[in-house]
Parts: sequence; structure tokens; C-alpha cells
Amino acid sequence: MIAVPKGRVCMTLHVLAINPGSTSTKIAWFTDGREIWRETVRHDPEALGVFPSVAEQFQFRLDTIAEAVASKGCSFDDLSAVAGRGGLVEPIPGGTYAVDDVLLKRLRMGKPWEHASNLGGILADAICRPRNIPAFIVDPVAVDEMNPAAKVTGLPELPKLSLGHALNVKATVRRAAKDLGEPWDSMNFIVAHIGGGITVCAHEKGRMTDLNNANDFGPFSPERAGGLPAGDLLRFCFESGLTEKEVLRKVVGKGGLAAYTGTSDVREVKALIAEGDEAARRAYEAMAYSVAREIGAMAAALSGKVDAILITGGVAYDNDFVALVQKRVQWIAPVLIYPGEDEMPALAEGAFRVLQGEELQKVYSEYISGGDRS
Repeated sequence: MIAVPKGRVCMTLHVLAINPGSTSTKIAWFTDGREIWRETVRHDPEALGVFPSVAEQFQFRLDTIAEAVASKGCSFDDLSAVAGRGGLVEPIPGGTYAVDDVLLKRLRMGKPWEHASNLGGILADAICRPRNIPAFIVDPVAVDEMNPAAKVTGLPELPKLSLGHALNVKATVRRAAKDLGEPWDSMNFIVAHIGGGITVCAHEKGRMTDLNNANDFGPFSPERAGGLPAGDLLRFCFESGLTEKEVLRKVVGKGGLAAYTGTSDVREVKALIAEGDEAARRAYEAMAYSVAREIGAMAAALSGKVDAILITGGVAYDNDFVALVQKRVQWIAPVLIYPGEDEMPALAEGAFRVLQGEELQKVYSEYISGGDRS
């Protein structure tokens, strides 16, 4: 692990942000907090298919990044740090984590399932280690700051897990607090990240104290079924004749709006509604209803002490959808809209905060061995 200088550093800082997706690699270069360029390299699924595992895509992805950086006239040797998307690790508090040998080992495991985001920290380390500069991951999907009571379900064998859009949730909270002129960890927000999956989160004074797991709980989304009647789901599993993999794909990937309309693209659903498709209209309005209902639940989780409701994610660009949600929840608190899911600045901002002495880097091993020390 590379030591980061304490205090504000009076020098030009260059940070590379890396966000590996299932069929793409997003790269962006930032200088002193300002985005200079970004590139999204889309990979042919057949080209990726030759690799037996996501981990074995490492050199292919690294070469892709090196080519993109060189094509922009930049050099890895100019970098101050690299921030990679954080993947599936042990439950840890939010923050910016130094990539060290312990974290690398966990990222390479690919368990409980493989996820392309795990490559973010591995790729960052490969660029940084030979140059003796720090590599980071920022607010990985496994961020767990939930209150103990929020994890308890009706079966001890099936606790509620904290898996959500932590990177965008945390970045949106910081932006809203800045807009409101208050410290980000002094306020209570409800954040609704509405994209292909939906995370609705109670963010209490800097911590994600409750949220729905977008794959298992809460609102249905453009492509995920959300919370389902447990008994009926069990009977369906036994009686449908589908395999476990097929049922999981039906629930996550082919559920939600896709199950009702045949498409997970909200723009296409809006086009169907414009043509008079009543089934599409009912599904669209029901999804907005389910988001509003989950926001109400998170208001209860915060005991009604809510400074603002933040709506973010790709679907937040849809003014009609936002209006349907807003009319049901604006009595709780003011509703602020932050459309999109701009993960690249969020990654870079985490690195800059550490480099400039505004935030202490966290060490993964301290949290998995010694509990939450945030």
C-alpha cells in the first residue's frame, strides 16, 4: 500500500477513473478535480467469451485502457492515483479504500459470484504499483452501514443484505449537501436511485442505514421484479419446471417493466403508452407507485426526520415519472432531482479527497478483522 501525503497537496493532481462493465470499460482522466476526457470502450461479447472467467480478462482490459490513454496523448507516468470501481467484497463502510494485497486477494476471488466491477481495483493496482502511486476503490457495491434491525427478516437463515448503488448514492448525497450548504454527514436524506435496478436508501448523517437490495426487495424496476409474494414465488419455483438459473433470470433481467411490456427501455415504454397501450401505462404508473411507497418506508426508518428526498439514476431524466413519484412523497420533504448515474466523477472525487487531505483513506483489512471503525 502506498502512503498518501497528509494535508492539502499543492501540486497538479491527475487521477484516472476505471469502471469495468460486463461488456464495456469506461475510462476517464481528471486533473485537479476537472474532467479532461472520458472514453467508453465497448467489447464484442464474443471477444470476451474466449476468457473462462472475468478475472482472466485482466490483461485484455489493461491493454484496452493503455491504448485509450495513449490515444489521448496522456501517460500513466503522469498520474497521481487511479480509482477503480469497487466490487463484491466483504461488507464494509463507505469510503475510499487503498488497494493493498489483502483487498486484491478478495477482489480476485469472484465470490459469491463474478462481477466485472471487481476488476476495477485490480486494474488500478496494476497501473499504480510499478509507479509507486496509490490505487483506490471507492464506495463499492458491498457497502454495509445498515442498522442491525434493518437486516432482520422473518427467517434467521435469510438476513437482508446490503447491496446497492452505493457509489452513486454517496456521490448524490455529497452534491445535495453542497447545494444546501451543509456538511454531507450532518443531514438525513432519502435517496432513490432509479435505473435498470432501483435502490431506495435511508442515508442518515453520512451512513446508509437502510436500503432495499435491488435484486431482492423493494420496488420493481425496468428489468427486475423487486419484492415478490414469498409463498407464490416458492410455489412458482417448484411448479414452473424452470431451472434455478432460469427463475433467477426471470426475476433479475426479465422482470419488472420488461415482463409487462417486453422492453426494459423506459423510452420505449413511454412510446407504447403514447400509442394507447393500457398495460404499459399501468406498469409504468405502478413502478412509480412502488418507488414512492418505498420512499415512505424509508421516511419511517428515519423517524420522519428527512431533510430532502433525492431522485437520481437514468430514469430521473423522465420528468413524467419523477412527477408521479413526487406528488406522492413531497409532503415528507423537498424533492431534489439529480438525473443520471455519473460514476466516473464519483470515483475520481473519492481519490481527490484523499490526495488533498480532505478524507483519510481506509484499509480494507481493518474493517473485515476489527469491525466498523468509521
